[in-house]
Amino acid sequence: MAERLADHKVIHMNRAKIIAFSALASFGLSACGNSDVDESSGEAQTTLANDAPEVAAKLESSYDGTVAKPGAPFSVSYKIIGTPIVGSPVTIDLLVTSTLGSEPVTVSYRINDASAMMFHEAQPSQVRMRPADNEDFVKQQVMVIPQREGRLYLNVGASVETESGSMSSMMAIPIQVGSGGRKLEENGELQLDEDGEAIRVLTPE
Repeated sequence: MAERLADHKVIHMNRAKIIAFSALASFGLSACGNSDVDESSGEAQTTLANDAPEVAAKLESSYDGTVAKPGAPFSVSYKIIGTPIVGSPVTIDLLVTSTLGSEPVTVSYRINDASAMMFHEAQPSQVRMRPADNEDFVKQQVMVIPQREGRLYLNVGASVETESGSMSSMMAIPIQVGSGGRKLEENGELQLDEDGEAIRVLTPE
């Protein structure tokens, strides 16, 4: 009888050890699982941050073209929505990319020849925006109204205020209206000056 009681106690002790061991094993596996999730989440966030500069490049490829001055801190990609028609508003999507990171960018617009093109009445002359986190670009839309056919230019300026002063650049966005060029009423040809603005250079007749 005493031997049976002893065997019964041993069985109970073995069962208790097995249950305790199983509980510890389950807890350990659960902890390892949580650790793996946290690490993979951190890796995903790191990858997202590292891939951020590539976002602007991918966006640029979906635009009609990109203009930039050599060594300038800004570039402008543009996309003309629809077909420009004389007298009708036309919308231009802009992607302004900055090498200065997430500093706020002031984007301004100018038309040198009012007889060629004008701004829509609701179009502001400039805006100031800060790029989103982990991005180095801002998006804008500009609405202009062509006044004649030919190759027209919208001057887009970008500037950033830094501790050492203001850094800015001006770029000319070409807009083709109609199939032909303008019958010149004046001598000269359209060129871009050192600031990237569209100007007419007189040539001998």
